[in-house]
Amino acid sequence: MSTAADKHAIRVKSHAQALGWDACAIADAETTDPTNRLQNWLDRGFHADMDWIERTKSLRVDVQKKLPGTHSVVVVARSYFNGDLPDPPDNSGLIARYALGKDYHKVLKKPLIELAKFIESLGDEVDTEVQTYVCVDSGHVLERTWAERAGLGWTGKNSLILRRDMGSWFLLGTVLTTLLLTPDTPMENHCGSCRACIEACPTDAIVEEAVVDSNKCISYHTIENRGDIPPSIQNDMGNWVFGCDICQEVCPWNRFAKEGTHPALKPRPETTYPSLIELTKMDEATFDQRFAGTPVRRTKHRGMLRNAGIAQKNTQRKQVLCWYQEQHKEP
Repeated sequence: MSTAADKHAIRVKSHAQALGWDACAIADAETTDPTNRLQNWLDRGFHADMDWIERTKSLRVDVQKKLPGTHSVVVVARSYFNGDLPDPPDNSGLIARYALGKDYHKVLKKPLIELAKFIESLGDEVDTEVQTYVCVDSGHVLERTWAERAGLGWTGKNSLILRRDMGSWFLLGTVLTTLLLTPDTPMENHCGSCRACIEACPTDAIVEEAVVDSNKCISYHTIENRGDIPPSIQNDMGNWVFGCDICQEVCPWNRFAKEGTHPALKPRPETTYPSLIELTKMDEATFDQRFAGTPVRRTKHRGMLRNAGIAQKNTQRKQVLCWYQEQHKEP
């Protein structure tokens, strides 16, 4: 016989689908990080200068500190994949796919709040006041850890959550709730012996399976790093001016990526392959206007000038190398 927790879990998943979420899974709100994965990562200095992660560690590893009495963690996913993009024009910058449309924090927060309100309404059926806490990446919740625990996907060797029917091109949202919901079973890891993401990373940032060293990561340096980027990283950045998708582009499971349906997450002309020359000459007002409402503004104007300058040098170096190889090609 189905329990109230079973019935409520089914209804939560159904409502999540009605709100446009592509997947939904549920985990028991036990200890978030029983193997101290986060602390080990911090101890190795892999967070670079992102000190706020260490300062908020206690909140991240214990959902009870965010919402006392949490029984269940609902994890949802929404695809931002928009099919194969055309080849980039010469002398253009590359921006990670998730940042090509409107800022996903703003796009996903509303349907996540609507899902939380629905969960709260289920308390009327068991004569209990239900509380919730929502998070879309910016809160102190380990979304990927909960996604793995809930069986929404498995942790790939690039540290991202993967699904057989969606690959990794999707965004996560979480709802902590005091309502008791039947949890799902964790998903089997299907990476097998594949090392495509590890071998493709140009800076060797994936130091071991599912462990990324931010000090070597192109995404960290083009977005979070406010200082100088080490020359050893610059040389391998290619044309990336915001984020990096290389480890996802080579993942075999992304052959099955599900195309996203939310119009706000579709690429904008102003973010898709911007001219490096324009970026290096862009003043702050133009930068703010061009990238208004997108995640790209996180790098700030100064950061974009730095990134675009590096990308331009890499492009010129590549062009010279190609010319040299052409000139010295054997007849």
